[in-house]
Amino acid sequence: MTDNSSQQKASAVEQEAAGRGGLSQAEIDELVASSDIGGRSPSVPVARLITVIAIIWSLFQLWIASPLPFMLGFGVFNDTEARSFHLAFALFLAFAAYPATRTPFQIGLGVVVPALLTFLFIFGAKEDTPVWWIPIVGLAMIGTILLGSPKTRIPVWEWALAILGACASLYLFVFYDGIAQRVGAPILQDFVVAAFGLMILLEATRRALGPALMIVATVFLAYTFLGPLMPGIIAHKGNSLSEVVNHQWITTEGVFGIALGVSASFVFLFVLFGSLLDKAGAGNYFIQVAFSLMGHLRGGPAKAAVVSSAMTGLISGSSIANVVTTGTFTIPLMKRVGFSSEKAGAVEVASSVNGQIMPPVMGAAAFLMVEYVGIPYFDVVKHAFLPAVISYIALVYIVHLEAMKANMQGLPRPQAPKPLVAWLISLAFTVAVICALSFAVYYGMGWIRPAFGASAGYVVFLLLVAAYVGLLYVASREKRLEMEDPNAPVTKLPLPGPTIRSGLHFLLPVVVLVWALMVDRLSPGLSAFWAAAFMVFILITQRPIEAIFRNEGNIAAAAQRGFGELLGGLEAGARNMIGIGIATATAGIIVGAVSQTGVGSALADVVEVLSGGNILAILFLTAILSLILGMGLPTTANYIVVSALLAPVIVTLGQQNGLIVPLIAVHLFVFYFGIMADVTPPVGLASFAAAAVSGGDPIRTGLVAFFYSLRTAALPFLFIFNTDLLLINVDWAHGIFVFIVATIAMLLFAAATQGWFLARNQIHETIILLLVAFTLFRPGFWMDMIVPPFENVPPSQLAQAMGDAEAGQDLRLTINGMNAVGDPITFTALLPVPEGATGEERVAAVGLDLIESDGKVIIDNAAFGSPAQDAGLDWDQEIVEVFAPAEQPTKYWMYLPALAVLALVIFLQRGRARRVAATA
Repeated sequence: MTDNSSQQKASAVEQEAAGRGGLSQAEIDELVASSDIGGRSPSVPVARLITVIAIIWSLFQLWIASPLPFMLGFGVFNDTEARSFHLAFALFLAFAAYPATRTPFQIGLGVVVPALLTFLFIFGAKEDTPVWWIPIVGLAMIGTILLGSPKTRIPVWEWALAILGACASLYLFVFYDGIAQRVGAPILQDFVVAAFGLMILLEATRRALGPALMIVATVFLAYTFLGPLMPGIIAHKGNSLSEVVNHQWITTEGVFGIALGVSASFVFLFVLFGSLLDKAGAGNYFIQVAFSLMGHLRGGPAKAAVVSSAMTGLISGSSIANVVTTGTFTIPLMKRVGFSSEKAGAVEVASSVNGQIMPPVMGAAAFLMVEYVGIPYFDVVKHAFLPAVISYIALVYIVHLEAMKANMQGLPRPQAPKPLVAWLISLAFTVAVICALSFAVYYGMGWIRPAFGASAGYVVFLLLVAAYVGLLYVASREKRLEMEDPNAPVTKLPLPGPTIRSGLHFLLPVVVLVWALMVDRLSPGLSAFWAAAFMVFILITQRPIEAIFRNEGNIAAAAQRGFGELLGGLEAGARNMIGIGIATATAGIIVGAVSQTGVGSALADVVEVLSGGNILAILFLTAILSLILGMGLPTTANYIVVSALLAPVIVTLGQQNGLIVPLIAVHLFVFYFGIMADVTPPVGLASFAAAAVSGGDPIRTGLVAFFYSLRTAALPFLFIFNTDLLLINVDWAHGIFVFIVATIAMLLFAAATQGWFLARNQIHETIILLLVAFTLFRPGFWMDMIVPPFENVPPSQLAQAMGDAEAGQDLRLTINGMNAVGDPITFTALLPVPEGATGEERVAAVGLDLIESDGKVIIDNAAFGSPAQDAGLDWDQEIVEVFAPAEQPTKYWMYLPALAVLALVIFLQRGRARRVAATA
């Protein structure tokens, strides 16, 4: 087989699968390898070397995350040094594990980008900067591309690229002190290393992630150098080679910036934790539990696919890996109960992509949000949790509606169901036991720490081990769960009780992770370290202890198998991180270009012109751009790029147009539409993976999945305008109320978009369901039209308005002033009303000094660090309008007409459903 033909094998797998279904395990492995972990198949010694380096990478990441370096006093790395090693491993493994695709377009791109960078570096060099070496670097890169990239071996020139890439990354570690002493004044050595590093990084991006991110990063580099040649609205002074080298490679503003830091500090450990958990058998356990609980329902396998994907998505950072992990089992079973190939694939795609919005991992975006938004990880999870859960519940309901339309039945039950009363008693007992355990653990931990002091950690570990051994004993009493053949006939489902008991010990490391994150509030990196460390302990001990409990003998062989699974998990974790490490580094180029050129403010002007200042149009433009970029970018890179470009634009333009949007809501908005691109044709990678498994048409699978995912697309628009959905400034009771109402609203939205509620919808019923869903989501929209929430007060009466308002409310001020570069702007500011006896006291308490001049109210001073300054108020701004809170009935009165209309639709559809059933 030739090199070129062998490199097309992964795509051939997809092509051949379309229309026939039922991929073999070898073909599935090929598909995952080509997209997620590297598709090269070298000789055994080279493959072992790659495995060893991957394992060393995982061990290195565990080392720097642990307390051990600080306890032992050596092996301590600062953030920049850790990022340097992280990218060095990722670049080396990218060239070792990923052969370059040899299509004419890809080869052309591999040649054009180094050639363009060579021109840009020469163009940007100052007169006193030597440039003779730049063409040599460019020609060397082009030569390695043209020489080829075999799939079955690593040629000398690719070894050279791997080693040079690693060395260029480690340059910051080796020459750290020297670089620190010449900040902003790079020497020739810095120039050469940065030029090689940028070219090699972009080539690694092409191999591991495809052409899209490489093209986008190259465009931003070109924009950095060619600023004066750009159209007027986005033109800038241009940056020299010295400035670009310093900004992009030598400092932490570009490649080695926040995104790569998050990948090195947090993301790797969570991906590694997921890989270890999967190697231990948890992935199969989640699937089997979901099927045992839901397989008997209408469309049961599809509902089980949603639930198992949700559980897998908790720990997985890749929607494609999620599709092939759960889809190989769930898709054939969905087809067996009546789903078409496209619908079976689409359900798996929609549920797997939803795994990316499910905390705690969220495809690595949760950790990036911590850095970019500047709020604790706990708050990110709190804000992201409700929309993710609502979205999953709605997907289960969509599957139910599909089953109702086709009159599908579930798989046969393994036993007769319990009577309703017995089932309710059993449920109540289970909930009571879980609550009792939770209270015992919470208060027990509260007692252990003060009682045992410095030894408390050892006591907690012993208790965890005791719980683990006990649960493993319970599991050993049940039949061992094996991965079943999904293409074999299913005679009955597994029993729920034994299936659940057979893997309860897999929940312990998840409990450790959640406890460390949510209760102890440890950093995400340290929390993931303790969870991963516990998983290492489980993998080493699980097989031999199980062999003892099952009286199987041969404990040494069982221990050897467990150690092999541990090494496999360490390797899989590192291989899964290659793409994420490369993506975050390359996205750093884009973020660096944005900060270096000021393109963000220029983009705000462009978006404002295109949208006409309409906030809804701004949101639609942002959603479309996120989808377009996301078509070729991995989730993490897409989020980094779009949030860097457009999140500040939405906040700024929203403020100028009267909509105060919390920053976390904007970042979640951008992230949701970025992951939607994994579904959206023509590029949706997850849809292609699912079609390869199902044998369906990839484009039709993507279209159906996009239709199923409309609920995910609707949620971001809703939580931008109704931040209650993100649990912002919401207490427990209100939060539960919001969850119930929003879930009902999302189910009605799903029923409307699927054209089926209790029976097939008439057109007017679909419209009514959409209006009812919208009313439940945003009751204030209608109430504000009936009774305005604010009254317009003359600016001269600001003190009186302050005095009349209740403490804790906000006044909305329309302000005329200047932006940072002296251009006139108008924006809306929210000014909190503090405690105070009079309005004048309250105005003084927020830090405002006002003067009246020619009938205008001018801000004479906004005290430093005051609420007024925090609201964006400053000296010499004019207060144009003041909107004070007005008396308004509760917005929830709007639920009454909405529910009345919904009752009418239910009445009509139930009658129609009975008539259809009578004639059937």
